[in-house]
Amino acid sequence: MSAPENTAPAIEIKGLTKTYKKTRKAPAKQALKGVDLTIERGSIFGLLGPNGAGKSTLINILAGLVTKSSGTAKICGYDIESQMRQARGSIGVVPQEIAMDVYFTPYQALELQAGYYGVPKSERRSDEILAALGLADKRDAYVRQLSGGMKRRLLIGKALVHNPPVLILDEPTAGVDIELRRQLWEYVEELHQRGTTIILTTHYLEEAEALCDRIAIIHDGQIVANENKTDMLARLDKRTLVITPRETLSALPATLSGLDAELASNGTLSISYRSGTDSISDMLSQVKTAGISIADLRTEEPDLEDVFMALTYNS
Repeated sequence: MSAPENTAPAIEIKGLTKTYKKTRKAPAKQALKGVDLTIERGSIFGLLGPNGAGKSTLINILAGLVTKSSGTAKICGYDIESQMRQARGSIGVVPQEIAMDVYFTPYQALELQAGYYGVPKSERRSDEILAALGLADKRDAYVRQLSGGMKRRLLIGKALVHNPPVLILDEPTAGVDIELRRQLWEYVEELHQRGTTIILTTHYLEEAEALCDRIAIIHDGQIVANENKTDMLARLDKRTLVITPRETLSALPATLSGLDAELASNGTLSISYRSGTDSISDMLSQVKTAGISIADLRTEEPDLEDVFMALTYNS
């Protein structure tokens, strides 16, 4: 088969299903229920969902670790079944679990991984990758001597040895300290600037909100949202007006009962409203009529966690 055009999406999934067969300990389970998903090249794409939603199954199918039940999946235009070699060569996966031979050095681990992918010795970048990940000084130490954060960085390095155009990061900062997390994201941004398509799964929603330009949410084996991040945040046309009164309020004034208002334990007054239908000036007028003098006020907009909860746990 001829190579696909460079304009092919990084990932193209149509009607993908996966049913795990019944076992003695568990009934049959349909993990994916006809997933359609296209991820364009050059994006930082967030794939979010609660535990058991189907994220890991989807990633493992793309990585060749799980066999799909039906549907199609392509990586950079290569079908994961009929063009398996090219498809697997186009993707690098950083798994959640830290699993590697602790008796190798980081350099040896990268060289071995490059050998698996058939990368010629003259084209290997093991030292370059170690330096980029801050592991150059651990080049010849045994993996067992590395900290958990260093091992996670090495996992990223192993996924990059064959210079894949698509990189999947499956919960890459789980259990990682704040400084290391910052370093990892700086390197991810650098990879993205070079043209690598990044697919991120994370339970740290603030990470997805800060890094991703497009986000899909999977729930119960189905994609329930797939939008530009800005559009997704706009799904909830809900804002909160937070007022700090000059005097301490002992209770919510009865005259504000017509508003979606509540008095917080720290003394602030929160009023929820919809920007498209409710008037802030009318709300402030009611607050003034209630005899409340305002020392400070601010508005809060919904974040990704609000959208996530609305589309999954509250659906």
